Amino acid sequence: MPRQARREPKNPRSCHERALGLLAVRPRSRRELESRLLRAGFEPEEVQDVLGRLERVGLVDDEDFARQVAEHAFGVRREGRRAVASRLAARGISGATAAAILADEPGDEEDRALDLARSRAGRMSGVDDAKAFARLSSLLQRRGYGPEVARRAARRALELELDEQELVRPLVRGTRRPYHRPPREVQPEPQPFDKRRHVSEPIRSRPTGRPTERGTPERAP
Repeated sequence: MPRQARREPKNPRSCHERALGLLAVRPRSRRELESRLLRAGFEPEEVQDVLGRLERVGLVDDEDFARQVAEHAFGVRREGRRAVASRLAARGISGATAAAILADEPGDEEDRALDLARSRAGRMSGVDDAKAFARLSSLLQRRGYGPEVARRAARRALELELDEQELVRPLVRGTRRPYHRPPREVQPEPQPFDKRRHVSEPIRSRPTGRPTERGTPERAP
């Protein structure tokens, strides 16, 4: 069986040079580098060899990279644990490494959610309380906070004294009801036309005439 020809990489640089160029743009995990190098056309054996060399000199370190990603997500973006965990998984960080990084979560989840809610509450001046509460709590949930944490932080940031049921009720009351088409009236079935009946029955003519047997009104004298 003939041996398969070696694929030519899309970039004429060596695999090691290509990896260094990718790391110069931004830090990357081992899995991210591996995926990019394989797509560039390098052989798997060569890619693994280069990644091993880079790990030995400290240029590829998944734990340090994951810590940088988590610190930025927690500190700058003020995301919740669920969002940070999803971000680490998308960057190719293993579950064990991500769990170790999340165990050292800085600060408190409730305090971080409240800080984010207060930074956005000023943009909702003039908005109805119920709508502002719904928008702010939805934003917090999209940032990775649980529903209960998001609602508590939104209510405190907006300084609302109403409870959650009173905030949700106006939105429910304002929803449109579904339209139900009224039932159609049943029309009576048309009776079959009987020619003999219409000929034999007297037909009333104008007020000045009298009915006749054949249906022709008699003229007045």
